[in-house]
This record gives sequence, C-alpha cells and structure tokens, in this order.
Amino acid sequence: MKIKPSEFRVRPGRKVNLRKWPTRGARCYRSRRHYAQLLAAAVAELSRLQELLYADHRHALLLIFQGMDASGKDGAVKHVMSGVNPQGCAVTSFKTPSAEELAHDFLWRTVCRLPARGQIGIFNRSYYEEVLVVRVHPELLDRQGLPPGPRGRARIWKGRYRSIVELEKHLRRNGTRILKFHLHLSKGEQRRRFLTRIDEPAKNWKFSHADIEERRRWDDYRAAYEDCLAATSTEAAPWYVVPADDKLNARLIISRIICDELAGLGLAFPRMPGRQRAELRAARRTLTR
Repeated sequence: MKIKPSEFRVRPGRKVNLRKWPTRGARCYRSRRHYAQLLAAAVAELSRLQELLYADHRHALLLIFQGMDASGKDGAVKHVMSGVNPQGCAVTSFKTPSAEELAHDFLWRTVCRLPARGQIGIFNRSYYEEVLVVRVHPELLDRQGLPPGPRGRARIWKGRYRSIVELEKHLRRNGTRILKFHLHLSKGEQRRRFLTRIDEPAKNWKFSHADIEERRRWDDYRAAYEDCLAATSTEAAPWYVVPADDKLNARLIISRIICDELAGLGLAFPRMPGRQRAELRAARRTLTR
C-alpha cells in the first residue's frame, strides 16, 4: 500500500470523532522482512534529508508525539529516527512538571526545548499534556498558580488552545515546521500490551499501577483528544491520527509523513560565492602539490 499522508491528517476546523478513525489500517508491508527493508529505506532517506536540513540552515522541524499509555511513542522515536545524526536532533520527554516549571506559564518548559534552525526536535509528550492530562485531572490546575479571574473549565481549555495555536503559527512564520502525531490505540490493544509488560520480566519496568488508573478514564481521554485535535490542527501545524495497533505499520506511516514534509521544503546545500570557490581551488592546489 502506498502511504498517503493526507489520509491521516486532521483537517482544520473539522470536528473529530475518534471512533470513526481506525486503530488498525491497511498494512503497508507484506512481512517483517519487507517491513525491515521499507524502514531501512525510510531511515536512509530521512538521514539524507536531515543532512540537507542542517546544511540549509533555514528551517527547523518539531515532531510531537502524543497518545495513550503503551501507544508506541518511544518505539516510534527509536526506530524512525534511528539513522538521524545525533548532532542534529534532540529528544525531550516531558514528565510531571517540576516546581520551577509550575512557576511559569504552561508553555514555558517546552519553549525552552524548541529546535534551532537546521535541527530536528522531538517532543515525547508536550505542552498538549496541559489540555489532555490536566483536562482529565482538573485538580492539577490548583498547583499551577493561575491568576484570579474567571475560572470556568471551558474558558481555560479554550484559552489554552488559542495560546497553542498562536505559538505554532509564530513558529511556522519563523521557519519551524511542526508535525503532530496522535498514536491512535484501541483499548483492547492497550490491554494486550499491558499484559505483555506484566508477563515478561524484561518489560516489568515499563508498567505502573497508575497506568491502570488512567485506563479507567479512557472515555475522558478520548473526549479530551477529540476536542484538542479539532481545535489545534491547522495548516501551520497539522495533526496526524496514526493507527497504532500495528506498531510496524505506524512507524512506516510516520516516517513517510516526516520525509514528505522535509522533501517539500526545497532544501539545498549552500552555494559558495565566487570568492569562496576561488579559495577552495587555491586550497586544493596547496593540498595536491
């Protein structure tokens, strides 16, 4: 199957019903061996494009991964970005905010980690936690030191959506491309993966009892994701809903979306001015004497 990124993109201004988005789509590979070949080709293409991004030095790329526990965020980052030069890439995983982070606005800790021009930045979770986890657990707002004033829940989320959209438009205007991936996992597949983490000793460390508590709020999280995707998928920073029940398929889809975005930037190696080319020729003559 040829991967068409547009099939996974959330159109701006559209309502989102995640029940209608598949968690397991048509397979892009015939076998695990074929998958390995396709992923290797995608990794090689991404490596070439990253070198161009670094040399071109006019754009940055920010990749945001969000999804329910066990949706495959870590694996997607590990496998898709396996061929990227570490000097041009940084991964940040955002956990529970620290006291210092809570003393700032909700975007501060992520803005500090934005990629520079020529770089790829990867957010494993992000500022979107503030309209997802915090929405499902509104008691967390009490720790955030919000100023007095109207505190209706709907007003808070609407204001945060607006802040996020404005930030992402600002970043786009200044050269940062943003791709946002929601790894769309079914409840049944999450159960299977949790059981694997429990049953296989080498994976026990990945499991927390808190995962079960969050699983009980599945419908609340789905509603939060639906509102978030609808409110914040824009032309400047689109959301892609990636079927995540098949981890291998998800990685191939993500890699294709990233490569297509970079390929569309018109990246090129810098052209040397005439004076610098003359200096290069002179240096070559010196080296070949």
